[in-house]
Amino acid sequence: MSAPELPDLPPVLAEIREDFLAITQPERLQLLLEFSRELPALPQRYADHPDLLERVEECQSPVFIFTEVDAEGRVHLHATAPEQAPTTRGFASILAQGLDGLEVDVMLAIPDDFPFELGLTDAVSPLRLRGMVGMLGRAKRQVRQALAS
Repeated sequence: MSAPELPDLPPVLAEIREDFLAITQPERLQLLLEFSRELPALPQRYADHPDLLERVEECQSPVFIFTEVDAEGRVHLHATAPEQAPTTRGFASILAQGLDGLEVDVMLAIPDDFPFELGLTDAVSPLRLRGMVGMLGRAKRQVRQALAS
């Protein structure tokens, strides 16, 4: 029996997915923890103005994001999550790294259920996965709002 066909993803997200799926469940949690330590710092313009970031209500932990579209039509997601919430912080880091620099239409085409493609459904709670789905959904909404204004 062959593996199920997974949707096409932008190269960085496809590589992240492949990295997760190539290892065992305990190793996947370790990889998620590694991502949590790699969450990019907020640019100073957001660090000085946290009010510009939006709370992701779907997350149990206080996660705040802001997604911007630059003059070239490329997406940049900025996020902050507490170090005491490594799972959530890891998910935020995956999205911040995976979405950075994508063209708007490519970013908007990412499947909404992408977090479930990482093979973590047996390792983290459904609430945590819904939190990452919420982050991605909020990022897409912010991009659509940026395009409309």
